Formats: sequence, C-alpha cells, structure tokens
Amino acid sequence: MTPKKVLIVGGGSAGWMAASYLEAALRNNDKRPVEVSLIESPDVPRIGVGEATVPHIHHILSVVGIEPLEFMRRVDGTFKQAIKYVNWLHGQGEHYYHGFDTFRVQPIDHSALHWHMSDRSVPYCETTSVQPVVCELGRAPIPQRGSAFGAPLKFAFHMNALKFADLLCEISTARGVKHYLDHVTDVELHDNGDIASVSTRDNGKLEADLFVDCTGFQSLLIEKNLGVDWVDCSQWLLNDRAVTMNVPYDHHYPGYVRPYTTATALSNGWVWEIPLQNRKALGYVHSSATISEEDATKEIRAFEGSHAESLDTRTIHFKVGHRAKAWARNCVSIGLAGNFIEPLESTGLYLSDLATVMLAQHFPFDDDYEALAIRFNRIMANRFYEILDFINMHYCLTRRQDTEYWREVQKPERINDRLAAKLDFWRLKPPSASDFVDQRFPAQADRPLPDAGLPGDHRPPIDTAGIFGLESYEAILYGMDFLNEECAEWYGEDRPTTRVPPYIVERLKLAHQSLPPHELWLSQVLGMPRYPAASGGGR
Repeated sequence: MTPKKVLIVGGGSAGWMAASYLEAALRNNDKRPVEVSLIESPDVPRIGVGEATVPHIHHILSVVGIEPLEFMRRVDGTFKQAIKYVNWLHGQGEHYYHGFDTFRVQPIDHSALHWHMSDRSVPYCETTSVQPVVCELGRAPIPQRGSAFGAPLKFAFHMNALKFADLLCEISTARGVKHYLDHVTDVELHDNGDIASVSTRDNGKLEADLFVDCTGFQSLLIEKNLGVDWVDCSQWLLNDRAVTMNVPYDHHYPGYVRPYTTATALSNGWVWEIPLQNRKALGYVHSSATISEEDATKEIRAFEGSHAESLDTRTIHFKVGHRAKAWARNCVSIGLAGNFIEPLESTGLYLSDLATVMLAQHFPFDDDYEALAIRFNRIMANRFYEILDFINMHYCLTRRQDTEYWREVQKPERINDRLAAKLDFWRLKPPSASDFVDQRFPAQADRPLPDAGLPGDHRPPIDTAGIFGLESYEAILYGMDFLNEECAEWYGEDRPTTRVPPYIVERLKLAHQSLPPHELWLSQVLGMPRYPAASGGGR
C-alpha cells in the first residue's frame, strides 16, 4: 500500500519532536503506512538557552522510547519540581512556589478553606505539598533505595534543548525517518491551493501529502505561502525580548544545583534561572517599550553577580500570539510557526508536544482533512488561551508600583476578558474543580475566534484545565495574596495561626531522611562532574 508522506520543514526541538513522535505513534500499521521526512537548513543558527519542561514531557519520552535516566544523561538534564517566584507581589524579596505534587484530602478537600480561615502566616502551598520545603532544601525528588518515603515526587526536567533535538534526530533517523540537510528554495502549490512540494537546492523537489511547518517565526509554509495570519496577543503580555546568558560551572559554580526553576521579577520583566549539569542558563524576559537592550543587559549582569561581567549575552526577539489556524489545508504549523507564549510557565516545548500528539491522534490517513483540521484547531486554540489566561494572571495580580512596567501590566486593559471573568467570579466564591468544567463565567465576553477565511469551530475558547487546573491556579492566586481583603471581611481579622496538616509534617520528616541533595544525586547517578564551589552564596 502506498504510504502517506509527511514532510516536516524545519528541525530544532519542534521539528524533531514531531518526527520522532509521529514515527513512533503511527508505525506498525501495514494497512495505513506513514513515511516521515524532515528537511532543515544546515546554515540556520541554533540557539541554546536551556529549557524547562512540564511533566507532560514524560509522555513523549515514553512513546518515543527514551528512558528518563538516559534522557537526562544525553541532555545535561536536571530535575525540575517547581517554579519559585521571587519579587512578584511587592518586589521586596517575597516568594512562593508553583509545584507539581499536591496532597488532596478525600472525600472533600477543605485545604483552601482552612487556610483562608487562618491568618495565612504559612504560604498556602506549604500546607498542601512538601515540595516547596524540599526545593528549599535542595533535594532530589527520587528517594534513596529502601527508604520509607514511598513514591518519588512528581517532576519535570531542565535540559539542553539542542542536545534533545540531536537525540531525537539520532533515534528518528535510525528508525527510518529521512533527514535532508538542505535549503528550501521554493514552494509549489496545487491548483486547489494545497502545498504540492518544496524545491531544494541539492535534492530537487520533495513532494508530500501533509506538510508540517516547523520553520519558527519565519513561518515559511503556513504564512508565506498559505497566507494564514498571525493573531497578536501582546496587549495582555507585553514582553517581546529576552537577554540570555550562560554561566558555565567551571567559570562559577555556586556549590549546588537547584531542583526547580527560578523566576525573579526585575525592574521591567523577570529573569529565568535554569540549572543544568554543566552550567546555569539565564534569560531576562522584558518589554523593549520600557527598557533598552543595553540596560536590560546591565541588569541581568548585576543580578547574576560580578562574575557575569565577562560572559557573553544574546538578545532573542519574540512575539506573543498564535496562528489564526494552526492547521490550514494540508499544512500543520508546530512550534513558533504556530504559537508562542513567553516561557514563564515552561509551556514552549509543551505546545509543540501537544500539537504533535494531537496530529498523531487526528492523522489524515484519507484525503478528507477538513473535519480533522477543525477539531485539531479547536483543541490548540483552547489550550493556547488557557495558557494565556494563566500567564496573564501572574502579572495582573502584582501590587508593584516601582516602575512604569509594573504599573502598566496590572491595568484593567491588560487583563484579558476570560481571566477577568474568572477573577470576578472567584471573588464571590474561591475557585473549585467544577470551575473548569465547560467553563463559562458571568460577564465573560462572547468573542469568536478568528476564522482566517477558513471553515472551522470559531466559538470563543474555553478553559478545560488541560494543563493548569485547580491546584495550579490556587498556587498562583494565593501566592499572590488573592482574596486577602475578602477573607478579612468573611472571617474577621483575628484568625488562628495557619496549621500545617500532619500528613505534610510527617512526609517532610521522611524527606529529610530519604531525599538526597540534588547535586549529589546528579553526581552519583548521572556522573555530573564535581566543580569547585565559589565562595559565599546560598540556595
């Protein structure tokens, strides 16, 4: 039987995730075979800034067949158990965590209610999870063999995304994915407007049934040839630049490797700190409208310390938004060609991962693509706006007044209407799991999705908690002191001291005994080199 041909244009993490996953998910079907190829330019510069993932990464690793330990060895990987937010509320050194491992009381969980009725003197997340304290202790999430701790804590990873792409390329090509290192010189269309082939400098015409655009913001296929517009969302997320820096451990090693990502708010944005096995990656995400590249570079150097003065920096330009239709005709856009939201919650790789998984689930074995594309586009739009709401919330709840930037991000016009409707509703009653079922709140605007002149499901997007559910919202809302005034009105000013549940206390005792220091685990299990520690500093 003639195989269905898929040509992925563009490599990097997005392209090779698509190639490896489609090959793995669609193989072993003799009745409906699929042939996957990928073409990438040998001259496109590769940018390695360090990447953080969400736990969904375990799915693609499992399907492709990569063991987690081998993955970590190959990509300089470390554990990520949470994101630690610093200086987001008042800019005065306060912090809170958004972790992955939350304890829920059954059959009815009143954790949030009990916390609201207390003086809130203990951070909310420390009453529902051991992970904030485990992170502060710098411990790995996997217990020592034979300990009484039980199952490992939930985790994601930090990694070198360039090495991840290389690993996926190695696996994919060994399994039959065709790899072309070549330049695309032209794109030809059928009379009906579908893509027929791409012309290359050295390999002639490459024909396919389905094309996957992984060419980044260049959007060679989906925009330049099919004309599908980009929907700008910068009204709600102002940042459009990132000054990046790598700090090799042989240049400066603080003596530890944090098992979490740090997001520290600075004067005009925030800086990520992503620890790998051989370096720390940093990036100052900011708005070019409120700070110059020169001043942003000075600020990230000052943030890192005097040892950063000699290190190179690079500025990355980006735009927040999404393709009006991620799948148009016989072309699917994945990665930056399809959407981008700033990396505050590590969703860049996740959106590429999701698009690839959805494409495999909606793969067009026959020639009727329209119904599959409609459903694919609906899922991707819903998830994009779900993430947009969640990231937007970090900014609009701030009370910082120290710079124009922080005063601007909390203005009403910078809060998208879906999020505003959620927050208004949650001031009447705190969020609960039912709020993410067929979500529709009073006063929510009824704005359809853009149609790009193509058929589809253009209803307003809804939030189904596909990635950020109740626990995630509670972590950010209560970390940012949401409902503080309402709780004083509901429960009075004189409230009892916050109590940490016995289960959390007991599990923390076991954590002290059972969870090894992160850097020790990396050294003993993965062979991370031992570096001489710089003087001073702390976790």
